[in-house]
Amino acid sequence: MTEFTMRTGTGKPLYMSKEQIRSDLEDGANWAATKAKIPELSANEIDHILDILVRPGRQIGVEQGKEIVLTTDGGTTRYTGICRYSAMPVSREQAVIIGERFIGFDTFEIGHADYSFRPVKTIAMDEATVIENTELNSVIPVFYGAMPNLGIYFQSQGGKWPSPTDFMNEGKIDEARAVQESAAEDMTNDIVYVAKIFAETGLDGLDIDTTAAAGDADFYGTLKAIEIIKKETNLALEVGMAGEKVFGLHADLKYDGERLAGMWPHQQSLMVEKAGGDLFGAVINTDTGKSCPWNLARSITFVKEVMKTVSIPVHPNMGMGVGGIPMCEVIPMDVVTRSGVAMVELTNCDGV
Repeated sequence: MTEFTMRTGTGKPLYMSKEQIRSDLEDGANWAATKAKIPELSANEIDHILDILVRPGRQIGVEQGKEIVLTTDGGTTRYTGICRYSAMPVSREQAVIIGERFIGFDTFEIGHADYSFRPVKTIAMDEATVIENTELNSVIPVFYGAMPNLGIYFQSQGGKWPSPTDFMNEGKIDEARAVQESAAEDMTNDIVYVAKIFAETGLDGLDIDTTAAAGDADFYGTLKAIEIIKKETNLALEVGMAGEKVFGLHADLKYDGERLAGMWPHQQSLMVEKAGGDLFGAVINTDTGKSCPWNLARSITFVKEVMKTVSIPVHPNMGMGVGGIPMCEVIPMDVVTRSGVAMVELTNCDGV
């Protein structure tokens, strides 16, 4: 029996037969379709993914002429020596030039080591100088990335508001909801403040990354910020999510009449489009206990439905721990290239 080298959700090599790969693809697609109540992948689509996964060669790619746009999050942090990813300690301005002129990125992103809007607010004018210098020396669109990160507005993480989980533990649900709403309002104001300064500096776009990491109040505050930013600036807004489902820590917040808690990617994307977002970054977290084929089929099933739901460009997240990619820091190129090709060919997504 011929076996093919696949990967576990942690990146470890996994040797599987075609039949085993097909079984995992079917199970992953069924999981997504059942949970989100969306169509499953067809037998032909499963076979298409299978064919991509078993192609010979260390790396594969899409056909010439079918390339798509690449956006990034945390782009410059991979180069600047300020975090564990650093490969070459250079300035953020230099990192963008490297990405543009040597690597060939379509866009690139500046971000601060403390990758959230609240801490960026206090240094926004300093960051504006970095943005201006970068824009003057680059051609590709430059984004600035940060997380809404509602969690850091609570006292448990250095914020001013009491932790809603403390209220929940005491059975004080109304108080827990009220404090989330207050914190979300502060978060909205911080995102808008930063966006206005950066827009005046000449920034091309803002990447609001890891949205809804702290649940539905986090998502709600972000959507309100998007509304204001689109009315008051000309910034392009890319909105990347934190996961495939919005957790209902508030559970009663609605946007445009729709409850945010429990939303799946196709529902999330519709809210982002209605708020005024320009790019939607669908996120489907990798289950490390499953194979990469299982995770990939699940991701493709979700993204296919997103593509049918909205008219704005969709860039599914396909990096460490999302989009069928293993949860490991040095990502194997065999699974990255195969997952990328499958996502592009099966969903017709606009970018990754």
